[in-house]
Amino acid sequence: MTELFEPTSDHDPRLARGAQGLLGAFNAAGVVDAADVRVAERVAALAGEDDERVLLAAALAVRSVRGGSVGLDLAALPDLPDLPDLPDPTVPRVPAWPEHAAWVAAIEASALVAAEVLHVEHDLVYLDRYHRLERQVAADLAARLGSRGAAAVDEGVLAATLQRVSGEHLSAEQAAAVEHAARHRTTVLTGGPGTGKTTTVARLVLALADQFAVAHERRMSIALAAPTGKAATRLQEAVTAELGALGALGDADHQIAAPQAMTLHRLLGWRPDNATRFRHDRGNRLKYDLVVVDEASMVDLTMMARLLEAVRTDSRLVLVGDPRQLTSVGAGAVLSDLVAGFAAHADSPVVALTENHRSTEEIKDLAEALRDDSPDLDETADRVIEVLRSGTGEVVWVETDDPVAALQAECTAAARRVRAAALDAGPEAALAEIESFRLLCAHRDGPYGVRVWNRHVEQWLAAELGAPLGSAWYAGRPLLVTSNDYALDVYNGETGVVVTDPAGRPRAWIAGAGAPRPFAPARLDAIETMHAMTIHKSQGSQATRIAVLLPEEGSRLLSRELFYTAVTRARASLLVVGSEAAVRAAVTTTAQRATGLRHRLTSSP
Repeated sequence: MTELFEPTSDHDPRLARGAQGLLGAFNAAGVVDAADVRVAERVAALAGEDDERVLLAAALAVRSVRGGSVGLDLAALPDLPDLPDLPDPTVPRVPAWPEHAAWVAAIEASALVAAEVLHVEHDLVYLDRYHRLERQVAADLAARLGSRGAAAVDEGVLAATLQRVSGEHLSAEQAAAVEHAARHRTTVLTGGPGTGKTTTVARLVLALADQFAVAHERRMSIALAAPTGKAATRLQEAVTAELGALGALGDADHQIAAPQAMTLHRLLGWRPDNATRFRHDRGNRLKYDLVVVDEASMVDLTMMARLLEAVRTDSRLVLVGDPRQLTSVGAGAVLSDLVAGFAAHADSPVVALTENHRSTEEIKDLAEALRDDSPDLDETADRVIEVLRSGTGEVVWVETDDPVAALQAECTAAARRVRAAALDAGPEAALAEIESFRLLCAHRDGPYGVRVWNRHVEQWLAAELGAPLGSAWYAGRPLLVTSNDYALDVYNGETGVVVTDPAGRPRAWIAGAGAPRPFAPARLDAIETMHAMTIHKSQGSQATRIAVLLPEEGSRLLSRELFYTAVTRARASLLVVGSEAAVRAAVTTTAQRATGLRHRLTSSP
């Protein structure tokens, strides 16, 4: 059974009072919740629809979007298990799904489809909003790859640039990616950890700037962006360092100005009156000649639609990411859809980097094992376990039912180092110390969740210090921003640390895009302690050493994408804590999202 349609009775969903027929039965079983039911009932009432099969499809379509899918795949609905603990024992047990062919026919003939509340296409049932967004993304990409997709190239300048940026740090496939970007207005650069994506991006930026200077006799305006402030900062630091090493930064005519990185929300221009619309759109395009977006796997369908409509048609667009990582929190799996959808195109915008240049051989081997697409999932799991057990220090696997014993000493020592840096060396040192070690969990709650482990570490730290930590804003408290605050320019996923100022007042130093900035704690609403963080939140960041706490094998969150994302956060060393059963459950489970984008891209010219 997929995670999307597992019964949610464990989470105690509220029943929709008065729900009847199929909606009531499936709501009682926890397959849909009260919010899904109410949306379906409301739109059906407005459209004059009374077929309970259609109402069930509408409720499931709403639930699908909440689960990350763009539409409802009726053909992929799993067999429902025997559900022992229904929220309301007086309601009959959930019936079987409606017969497929008759169900599809009923939906297609329904008033909801006639009113364009629902759409049926690519074997999916869409809510109107996501149907429009998916079509828009496909159309905008097709337009970018159409007659204007190729770019005029000064061959002499390109040859000189490639010579300038070549050497031991540029492989043949990286050079090919740079050349592709020079010849096309749209490039999708993919690759796993250590394949040199950032090295390639820096040289790609230089090549495009050289071409632009010749064609337009002025400097190219460049925007670097990412979904989170942390990822944007990492991109800016890495690209600036690479360009500096190449002697490409400066004020001379043949040099480029240091590009500035920002979050996608800031790039597009957040509007306080509309959470899903931005100041920049088709009527107010972005000014930049080149837009580079890193961590594109985190970009959901809505954000990708807003980005594509805001980028000028004559501007260059480069999307960078690893399609093997966890998909976006919002609906869609855009980057993996681009890779799959353009695979058959003769002139695909996707350029893949495959050669790993890292010296962390054991982490590389583990990541490669997790990327194995063999249909024999058990064989893949065997390979992953073999790599884990053969580790000599760079990768260590602790098979235990007592994760506290495995993690207490290291987590406590890491917390002490952050506190010491905050007290003795200041915010920059404390923020750097946070990047040396990170504990990643799959869950937020429960014995394997970040809430419990944050409490554990604070208790252990207080015991080590021999005194209570005192205020919640104690020196050395690592912080995680959990929602966007556009007024403060602080964004979801950014990290920070508490440091006491000379007057003895606690200040939260947040490391976003640009230099770290101090805030009075009262100004920050959505802040959590970050001795531990979820694997989802870790996307776009890295640490020198990563500890991964796997939950029990029955966890609905365990997937290969989740485990791969956690593993690839490690720069130098990795500790995996969990049972063999949990590892096997992760490797043999792949996250599935229902979308139609790859089909639209495959069928486009």
